[in-house]
Amino acid sequence: MTKLTIIGAGSTVFTKNIVVDLLTIDQFKTMEIALMDIDKNRLIKTKEVLEIISKKMGVTPKISIHTNRKEALIDTEFVQTTIQVGGYKPSTVIDFEIPKKFGLNQTIADTLGVGGIMRSLRTIPVLLDIAEDIDQICSKAIWMQYVNPMCTNMIAINKAYPKIKSIGLCHSVQGTVEMLAEDLNEKINDINYQCAGINHMAFFQKFEKISTGEDLYPKLKNLADLILNDKIVSSRTKKQEYPGRNLHEKVRYEVLKRFGFFVTESSEHFAEYVPWFIKPNKKELIQKYNIPLDEYILRCEYYSELWKNLNKNISMITNENIKRSHEYASYIIDAIVNNNKYTVYGNVMNDNLIENLPNNCCVEVPCLVDEKGFHPKKIGRLPEQLSALMRTNINVQILSAEAALTQKKEHIYHAAMLDPLTSSHLSIEEIYALVDEMLEAHSDYLPEYR
Repeated sequence: MTKLTIIGAGSTVFTKNIVVDLLTIDQFKTMEIALMDIDKNRLIKTKEVLEIISKKMGVTPKISIHTNRKEALIDTEFVQTTIQVGGYKPSTVIDFEIPKKFGLNQTIADTLGVGGIMRSLRTIPVLLDIAEDIDQICSKAIWMQYVNPMCTNMIAINKAYPKIKSIGLCHSVQGTVEMLAEDLNEKINDINYQCAGINHMAFFQKFEKISTGEDLYPKLKNLADLILNDKIVSSRTKKQEYPGRNLHEKVRYEVLKRFGFFVTESSEHFAEYVPWFIKPNKKELIQKYNIPLDEYILRCEYYSELWKNLNKNISMITNENIKRSHEYASYIIDAIVNNNKYTVYGNVMNDNLIENLPNNCCVEVPCLVDEKGFHPKKIGRLPEQLSALMRTNINVQILSAEAALTQKKEHIYHAAMLDPLTSSHLSIEEIYALVDEMLEAHSDYLPEYR
């Protein structure tokens, strides 16, 4: 019987999506699913949701709950991590509020920037503890790692535990394909694409119409002019979930116009990976590109309220339509167990997959998955302007991972000084002072740095 262990299963909505995806596959209708979290109340609620949905689907998975991670990992073939160390309060609030005192605004702060650096420093020690357990208890398991900051986390995991079969997963590639197909009024099943780069900053090298072979980039570039001139907005406008979310995608279409290729991560994310859109004393840029400052705070508040409502009435989630999502986890497990070959976009160490990026960085590339595991595709060289842009983020990722692995404080300063957004706002002295204040504020979740 196939077994999946989900660490961080108290994330009820995401866990529900992954498990439902698996239960739609005939071979997994009775599979074993171990739910692990440090919050037992959330675990109980997640299990309750899954049991109701399983009954509606007419399936009988073996679902167990655990607060002991090692116990949950026994005999598992697949591990999934979806954790948030420090949570919304206090850690996410700290990541936004202290930088604001220094005049530094952010949108998401979970991938790059000083917020992303601090998130990695909190997260990597926990992920390495998980890696040690996997290495000792289920060393042959496939680890599907969903936690941000993706590249920084994967660099640290692979450097410390290179023999573990880990792959970083995100939904930005397939999510962007869906968005672009809708923007272009094309059917998603008629789109052929190839994408490569780093997580949240990968670019589509190919975006074509299968039925005719038409290159769709000229249409995308025409669309960029319309969106940037406020003639139309992106299709994401129809999918607003919470206040403040950027639905116009002006940043991404501006990047397409300037760099020639479309990037995978949303405008609210991308705006803080570069120094051009969030500038001190330039509110006109924020307005021009519809940049949602503090958007992740609003998102956290939305999901916090959603959890409160869910805790009172789970029908709001159990009554949703049952359908397979675009998350990769179920496709990976199906491909490995049943040899139903499938290509996912995975985050793995470079190892010459992209020739003009450093080998010690983490890249996001197509990975064929079959019964033997996952096999990353060699891409070759990316356009130089794209690899140059990625390296500005890779510098921060490598140094943040090095700081977490060595516990050397100097590398935290190095990462922050080289961060595109932080360095465009603050002097060296200010960056040092900011880092020191944030390390002190996060001390309950950090090891001692030398």
